[in-house]
Amino acid sequence: MAQAFVNSKIQPGKVVVFIKPICPYCRKTQELLSQLPFKEGLLEFVNITATSDTNEIQDYLQQLTGARTVLRVFTGKECIGGCTNLVSMYERGELLTHLKQIGALK
Repeated sequence: MAQAFVNSKIQPGKVVVFIKPICPYCRKTQELLSQLPFKEGLLEFVNITATSDTNEIQDYLQQLTGARTVLRVFTGKECIGGCTNLVSMYERGELLTHLKQIGALK
């Protein structure tokens, strides 16, 4: 169930962020990404606590990415990490370039 759920969210050209609403890093990531000019439907925040499979989702994310912690940011099928990785990419000017390359931005 968790594997199918996660895999259904991760799609080419789309940015998906698996979050827990109480996490301050999740909120920071949401604020940063929400300011960018994404095409309609190509940015999704997935609250994993809204499901009864939270632990199973985190277990599967660990299999996929090597880290069980949430938040996990996927650009297309690639996991770029968490908040620190995202902010670092943004500050180096790499994030916008990457998001344009996958076709997620207007």
